[in-house]
Amino acid sequence: MYTHYSKDQHSNKIMEQNRLFLIAGPCVIESEEITFKTASELKKITSELDIPFIFKASFDKANRSSINSFRGPGFAKGIEILKEIKKSLELQIISDIHSPEQAEIAAEVLDVIQIPAFLCRQTDLICAAAKTGKALNIKKGQFLSPYECLNIIEKARACGSTEISITERGTTFGYNNLVVDFRSIQIIKKMGVSVIFDATHSVQFPGGGGTASSGESHFAPYLAKAAVAAGADGVFIETHPDPNKALCDGPNSIPLDKMTSLLTTLVKIREAISSEIDT
Repeated sequence: MYTHYSKDQHSNKIMEQNRLFLIAGPCVIESEEITFKTASELKKITSELDIPFIFKASFDKANRSSINSFRGPGFAKGIEILKEIKKSLELQIISDIHSPEQAEIAAEVLDVIQIPAFLCRQTDLICAAAKTGKALNIKKGQFLSPYECLNIIEKARACGSTEISITERGTTFGYNNLVVDFRSIQIIKKMGVSVIFDATHSVQFPGGGGTASSGESHFAPYLAKAAVAAGADGVFIETHPDPNKALCDGPNSIPLDKMTSLLTTLVKIREAISSEIDT
């Protein structure tokens, strides 16, 4: 059904370290203060647990449910905030782009360029990101089977990318709900890329709040544990100092003060199955 690539053929320098890695941060840049606070705390936690870490935050959430929803500071200001975080905290940075013309400028700051789930089949966007030479994280659309990810991967490879990861974030299951098929982790890994599991968006109810998405964040830790046990290379988690006050995706975000406990468990699960992981 798909070609089985080896990781030697398509090596991912940033995200293939044979260790569980973390992509985490707030859904969107709400303010410099909250973004710096979250990044600083995550750096401290991941340093203590020796987890490779890439900080995430969006400068613009272009696909919010309502025209009145908070989208972020915008591209220019958001990139500057991420640039300052990268410099002052010495962190690797990932964020998503929404149009091809953003790719080159974003690549001056970002270590990994992310393609949003709703845009994962946009050829021009993928190629623009690939041509920057930066690592790509492409979020699997909620409307796709894992097998269809090969077409996306081949687009990125055809445009020159050799550092590709796919993020599983659930599949549409009726109205306003998602379900995760953990078989997809192994199916996509056989395509020769790293597979990341998005624990927090997988418990989201897209549009479930009427004018906003809702979610069930208390299920996110369970799905994260299951994904690591199933062989995920990395975990993607949206976290916030106070999810109840978050301006975006609060209902499916994990409180920042719960991250140490969760990550400690995830590392133990990874260690327990490390001899079984096909590298």
